[in-house]
Amino acid sequence: MTVKIQRTERLVRIASRFLLFPSRLISMTQMAEAFKVSKTVISDDVSIINSSLTEEGIGTITVDRGRTGGASFLPALSPGKRKEILETVARLLSDRDRVLPGGLIYYGDILFDPMYAFSLGMSLASDFLECEADVVMTSEVKGIPLALFTAHCLGLPLAVCRFRNRASDGPAVAVHYPTGTGDVQAMYLGTRQLQKGKRVLIIDDYMRGGSTAAGMLLMAKEFKAEVVGTGVFIASGEPAKKAVADYRALLRLEKSSDGSPLVSIVG
Repeated sequence: MTVKIQRTERLVRIASRFLLFPSRLISMTQMAEAFKVSKTVISDDVSIINSSLTEEGIGTITVDRGRTGGASFLPALSPGKRKEILETVARLLSDRDRVLPGGLIYYGDILFDPMYAFSLGMSLASDFLECEADVVMTSEVKGIPLALFTAHCLGLPLAVCRFRNRASDGPAVAVHYPTGTGDVQAMYLGTRQLQKGKRVLIIDDYMRGGSTAAGMLLMAKEFKAEVVGTGVFIASGEPAKKAVADYRALLRLEKSSDGSPLVSIVG
């Protein structure tokens, strides 16, 4: 005889399904069958979980009342939660030990730390939840973890533009774009990573003049894809005019009165 599990355990197991696969539709009918309860009971459970996630400020669960009878967890940070995450990262980045030549700061350890990269990816996903993208695009190397977690939160695949073509990527499309120094840079994207007509969300780790993001815009154009948004981890205050006019940044890097870097939250 199958022993019916307690509601507390059921709530935890249902919540884990939503959190492990954000922005993906999960069948409430299948959950009812798996836990051997009615859909009404599952619906009540989902309502409780939704209230808890909303209270935590990390997102909401939407329910499709149509034939699919599914529900999905949409990561959407509350203003307070978003501010808390970005203030922590900005404080870390403002350390004088991170100053690099040329007015840059070292941030690789943060983007390659899953704890921070996931939180930042969720922040960007929250900003672009309504853009209805089909795929997230980034360029190697430091943008990859940030874009991957953004794609994970949005339930989307990731396409990575490279600066050197690799045989393992198969056939690739190449574009050439001017850099901030006046040189011309090549960028490659495998033809299997992006299909014609897809809606693309571009994610970049750092934007000074915006040439790399502009290169990805050209790449999307080559695939006849529509760019529906551009998100950036850190945008430099200088130069004020970027190669990409429309973008959203999480943090802004400027110089304080004594010339030291100053990192602040955007918005």
